[in-house]
Amino acid sequence: MNIGIVSLGLIGGSLLKALSETENTLYAVTRNKQTIEEAKKITPNISDDKQILKDCDVVFVASPIDKTLSILESLEGIVSKDCIVLDCASVKSFVMNKTFDYKFIGSHPMAGTEFNGYNASFKDLFKGAKWVLTPPQTINNKDIEFVSKILQEIGAQVIISNAKEHDEAVALISHMPLLLSQALFYTAANNELALKLASSGFRDMTRLAASNLEMAKDMMNYNNSNINKSLNNLYESISYLKDQNKADLLSELKNKRLNMYSKDGKNIF
Repeated sequence: MNIGIVSLGLIGGSLLKALSETENTLYAVTRNKQTIEEAKKITPNISDDKQILKDCDVVFVASPIDKTLSILESLEGIVSKDCIVLDCASVKSFVMNKTFDYKFIGSHPMAGTEFNGYNASFKDLFKGAKWVLTPPQTINNKDIEFVSKILQEIGAQVIISNAKEHDEAVALISHMPLLLSQALFYTAANNELALKLASSGFRDMTRLAASNLEMAKDMMNYNNSNINKSLNNLYESISYLKDQNKADLLSELKNKRLNMYSKDGKNIF
């Protein structure tokens, strides 16, 4: 099977490296000349021209959010009408109301680090990670199962959702936390003693403040309304937990959080 990848940053590069251990022929598109030379160590089918994808059965578009739609549109007339194309953007609603002349399935790998670029990518990024698919009603179950098997081959756990519910959920557990991480660091940034004393708790809570700035900006722009709703819910939760004695509730929350992740940090909920 021929599988293509557009954009070889953290997600696309990790996907290329993970898929290199499967029995598929890989193709990739990137404009970065240095990345082209690096990726040729995995497959010779690397180019800055999307025409290289014309015979692909499946194509993953792993570009930044604000470039995703234009790239999806540019693939029309290149890939066949039977080709299955998936985006990897962390917001789904903006793209799921579009139609293309190939089979399109929205997707979002729930995996990443605060680093970016091909050199930050690694083959095990998706092992044990959730990978959300948001298929339109025009896609049949056979195509969904076909794509799911590819993702399972690289260790991902497939979750089926719709775009609206997906965007609400990721605002709560990904996009709002990124903003909070930035805000927490901003609040402490001018207190030199606080920064000197800061240890693992502050380090872990502000890790996302070091995230790719383009990605952070796109999240805020493309999922703004859901982030605002999540912030309102958070304010209510803070007020509720702060102003009253909630020992039993806090104990319940603690236990639920302790049982949510494996020892190696993977979500097992």
